[in-house]
Amino acid sequence: MIYLDNAATTLYKPHSVRRACNACLKKFCANSGRGGHKAALMASERIYACRESLAELFGISDPARIVFTPNATAALNIAIKGILTPDSHTVITGMEHNSVVRPVVGSGAYYSVALPDETGLVSAKSIENLITDNTKLIIAIHASNITGTINPIYEIGEVAKKYGIPFLVDAAQSAGVAPIDAERNNISMLAFPGHKMLYGPTGTGGLYISPGLELKPFIEGGTGSLSESDTQPDFLPDRFESGTLNTLGITGLYEGVKFVLKHTPSALYAHEARLAKMLVSGLSSINGVRIYGNNNRVGVVGFRLEGKDSVDVANTLDSRFDIACRGGLHCAFLAHKSMGTSEGGLVRMSVSYFTTENEIDRAVEAVKKIQI
Repeated sequence: MIYLDNAATTLYKPHSVRRACNACLKKFCANSGRGGHKAALMASERIYACRESLAELFGISDPARIVFTPNATAALNIAIKGILTPDSHTVITGMEHNSVVRPVVGSGAYYSVALPDETGLVSAKSIENLITDNTKLIIAIHASNITGTINPIYEIGEVAKKYGIPFLVDAAQSAGVAPIDAERNNISMLAFPGHKMLYGPTGTGGLYISPGLELKPFIEGGTGSLSESDTQPDFLPDRFESGTLNTLGITGLYEGVKFVLKHTPSALYAHEARLAKMLVSGLSSINGVRIYGNNNRVGVVGFRLEGKDSVDVANTLDSRFDIACRGGLHCAFLAHKSMGTSEGGLVRMSVSYFTTENEIDRAVEAVKKIQI
């Protein structure tokens, strides 16, 4: 199978991730922070090592400010619902995923949408123009999950800093491939998945929360700390890590992050960008194919074929050519509305470190055959 659905999750992982998960299952897949025996201590050590590696990757001084979550969606919910109230205002971009839009709507807060240009790029100025005296949060997706377009988070962070407003970045498509320096970019909260370009298992993700930012927890319970108290701890990461952590998943994530650090996000981005450029070039030569986004993108390419439904195209690529990709609205109705693709959606192909040039060539040839 040619796997081009890496924007959903990376199917192929480094060998080190698989080996680490197998070792964890055999030796220390225990409950971190709940007990002083060897297996529990080994689990705790591995989980903290993963925090340290993530802190190194994202330019974070204090690893304890990284909270583990099951995915980026959970991280975004913690961030959004921890700050917004029904009487508050937030600014979001027109390229946001439902993992941002739905929690914002669910919070009862009112919101303004900074619209993108025709490539899906959202400018810092368009966000600044929507700020009010009651704006409590700015939210921006770093890279679009339908076009791959990379937004200028440094400039947006400068706007947030200028007005003293917390800045939440959704790094679902960028963590691991686009360089991120949370502190230098004035990022108050960074939500990321572990199972995409960090090459960890599914069921992993996290949220960085900057110092001085107070969020309300929406899950409370056992943390392995302050067991004598009937109230939730007020320190990180325990405040947002109630219940048993995913020792197995985080062990795999640790190896995935080490893989990214070894190869460097810049080099991984260069690889993905080269393959995306190949894909765009090949698809552009096919009559009736329209491609969305610009040249400054992660390894995500969204396109449509004239007169054909995107879901039907993706299903045909799967059934006839054994190519895995995704068609439709990609859990991002607002982004598709902004791009004018709500009717019919897009076909999305997305690459990873393990994607080859030969696979890109074969994908292009398959699309040609469908379009004939």
